[in-house]
Amino acid sequence: MAKILKNKGFMMVEILVAASIIAVAVLAVMGVAQKSISISRQSLHNTQAGFLMEEGAEAVRTLRDAAWTNISSLTPGTNYYPVYTSASNTWSLSTTPNTVGIFTRKVTMASVNRDNSTSDISAGGSNDPGTKLMTVTVSWLEGGTTLTKTLTFYITDLFS
Repeated sequence: MAKILKNKGFMMVEILVAASIIAVAVLAVMGVAQKSISISRQSLHNTQAGFLMEEGAEAVRTLRDAAWTNISSLTPGTNYYPVYTSASNTWSLSTTPNTVGIFTRKVTMASVNRDNSTSDISAGGSNDPGTKLMTVTVSWLEGGTTLTKTLTFYITDLFS
């Protein structure tokens, strides 16, 4: 009779250990799944931001192609926000912040100087009114942190 009671207690310990192992395994799988979803979402947002950044650069090029004054009249260092008007099928730059979903896209312009002897872009030299340095920045909030992607490029007055 004493032998049977001993086995019943041991069986209870085995069940408790097995349940603990299963619980830890399930929690580990849930943690991996949650991290996977988080990384997947961040990757999606990063890709979307890249597309919005490229679209912002194309909007600037489209404005340049319409008229160089669309670019040359911008105030250096001021934040501009690309706005597409579907009724007229045109892009414009506004100083009023706007968002595309969770993303904020802005464009800034800086003047460019050229070396007087080589005509290379340089920190010194004289101002080149036919070339501007454009920066398109897309930012969004991800998990309590603001993430940004930036594209910087030169744009020139091709049609004058």
